[in-house]
Amino acid sequence: RLPGRIGLYLALTGARLKAADLIYCGLATHYVPTARLGELTQALGGEMPAAALERFAADPGPAPLAELREAIDRCFGESGVEAILAALERERADWADQTATALRQKAPLALKVASRQLERGAGLDFEDCMTMEYRLSQAFMAGDDFFEGVRALIIDKDMKPAWRPARLAEVDEAMVEACFAPLGPYELTFD
Repeated sequence: RLPGRIGLYLALTGARLKAADLIYCGLATHYVPTARLGELTQALGGEMPAAALERFAADPGPAPLAELREAIDRCFGESGVEAILAALERERADWADQTATALRQKAPLALKVASRQLERGAGLDFEDCMTMEYRLSQAFMAGDDFFEGVRALIIDKDMKPAWRPARLAEVDEAMVEACFAPLGPYELTFD
């Protein structure tokens, strides 16, 4: 539900946002410098939050995502991860090259599942999104990629994960759909 295709860009790349980008995307309303957070906390004890935020808010500067928005929308507006990678290659810009490189390092199954997750989630209410999220968490905990990622990043620190499957072309529709399968008696419910 972020502007344009920024949500899919963030979901697939894991890019981190700074204050200006958070405000640009609508994920934050104000930027308060770290040095003033103590003062803000004190002020919130005695005045309305909106007034306190306005008093301590500062300009976070320009939002880098705003400059990339057109390219993000163009590339991540493609249908499917392979098409997104092809669009990034056509872009011929440093940002696009870096983004494509980052995507190629991610688990192929996770990329395709995340893409599908955002497609489905756009039309779901909160409880249905949470049910879907829980199903996905259970699917990935039952698979190999989560543990391989932990091994490569945290345990061995070799930064060379051996994803299974190793390539996007090896991820078929059945593998993606299996991640969204109902969990029977283990299904998350909100009764």
